[in-house]
Amino acid sequence: MAALVAMSLQGYALRSAAQQVPVDTTASPDTAEAPAGETPLAPPPTAETALPPQPAGPPGAAPAQPAAVRPELPGEAATASSRARADPAAPAAATPPPVAQSRQDGFSFGSYGRVVAATDLRGRPGRDADIVAHGSRLDESTYVELTLRRDDHWQKTGASTGVVTTLAVAHPIFHHDGVFDASIAVRNLYLEVSDLGVKGLSLWAGSRMYRGDDIYLLDWWPLDNLNTLGGGVGYAIDARTSAALHAGLSRPQGLFFGQIVERPSPFNQVGAASVEVLSRQKLVGSARAAHVVPLPGGAGLKGVAYGELHTLARGQRQTEPNVYQRLPADSGYVLGAEIGAYTGERDTHVNLFFRYAGGLAAHGEFATPVQLAADGTAAGAREIVVALGGNWERGPFGVMVAGYLRSFRDASPDLDLHDVDEGIAMVRPHVFLGELGGLAVEASYQAQQRGVLSTPGAPPGSLEAPEGPHAASLVRFGVSPFVTPAGRGDLSRPVVRLIWALTLRDAGARGLYPEDDVFGLRETEHFFGLGAEWWFNTPS
Repeated sequence: MAALVAMSLQGYALRSAAQQVPVDTTASPDTAEAPAGETPLAPPPTAETALPPQPAGPPGAAPAQPAAVRPELPGEAATASSRARADPAAPAAATPPPVAQSRQDGFSFGSYGRVVAATDLRGRPGRDADIVAHGSRLDESTYVELTLRRDDHWQKTGASTGVVTTLAVAHPIFHHDGVFDASIAVRNLYLEVSDLGVKGLSLWAGSRMYRGDDIYLLDWWPLDNLNTLGGGVGYAIDARTSAALHAGLSRPQGLFFGQIVERPSPFNQVGAASVEVLSRQKLVGSARAAHVVPLPGGAGLKGVAYGELHTLARGQRQTEPNVYQRLPADSGYVLGAEIGAYTGERDTHVNLFFRYAGGLAAHGEFATPVQLAADGTAAGAREIVVALGGNWERGPFGVMVAGYLRSFRDASPDLDLHDVDEGIAMVRPHVFLGELGGLAVEASYQAQQRGVLSTPGAPPGSLEAPEGPHAASLVRFGVSPFVTPAGRGDLSRPVVRLIWALTLRDAGARGLYPEDDVFGLRETEHFFGLGAEWWFNTPS
């Protein structure tokens, strides 16, 4: 009987999938950043670095081929990139979102994924060699997201609903280390209602990756990138103008947010019980408004205004038996904007981002502030980001560019290890050999300066006779021949590719690693591997 039921459900799912009408979409999936693995001293955690890495797609870039995906729903973000991704890394579209279209009720499946087998050509596994928070994707590790979605249209009310569930699996996987286990996370688990009584009005509740446009080459969403448990409301005036509000709650790990102590069990029972003396919940709210100005020939301009508000309740923690420390309430904010332009042809676009985060928000939604102000809050901390990403294609050629400057200061008035200035400039030209494949080359320069004082030329990690802030830099070159059955296009997926990357470190870059780490001993590093990447039907 169970087998018959399973066969029946499978047949229904297949029939539902067959009924789906392919829809041309301007969005491609996002990717989630893969766990950093063995990395140098990381910049202070931010909204992007506090979680396992997530894949990203270039803001404003449309997929080269039409895909069978859920049509845009009223009230969703005004750019396809914000709707096209599941977590960590596919391109986003810069063209205006299509008008909502009806679709058959039923189930649909989507995925973003990348699989990489790599070596350092010296007998060790290939490893991420970036020294900045958001570096090259050439040496990313294996990561996959699996999305199941159920869509329904309700005749009585005229509303439509979508239930989205996304599970992510990060490296290492069983075939790498032989351990029959996996690093799994729930990336989406929410219900969205569109056309709720008013055409263009939408409502959602649940757990969600909530983001806008990304920079594909950096696997990063520079402006709006939240992992939230809560809900939101949106309104699309038309296909060009939209606004959205959201609020979510979290209780991050770390002594800044929680503390568990042992206490005697009640009624003189044997043993002790764990008690949460401190459990501070964090509230994050966001507001986003977007508008697209169409231009002749399918081109257009777009603008996004964005803000966040972070608040944290007060509490107390135990410092020693019967002694407690009061922790004050805390808060922070984010203000940012994006300006973009696109041609409407072959994913050609450019996006410029600016973001300022102050106070608690400078540390992102999950990270624990390390250095605090005299009053025990994160007041005075700030992060400034300016980022650029774009893509150009014509004939058999394409060029992707990316870069950013980032400055972070914690709440402590004195400079320390966590105060960081960093940046990267990157270019990746492509040449297509017909429709089935081509060759990509990449070059990047990365630099970082930390507030900790050090001596230039001293042994890695040495702080003897310090003379100034610690500076580090590296240069990277990469070559990647590839094949793609989807046809030519910098963002065409799926793709199978060979990857070779060469990293040249200076003494400062080697000094970011602990003693006996091979990255701290080598001036040059190789990464050679075979990989595949895909995305289809990925939700926002």
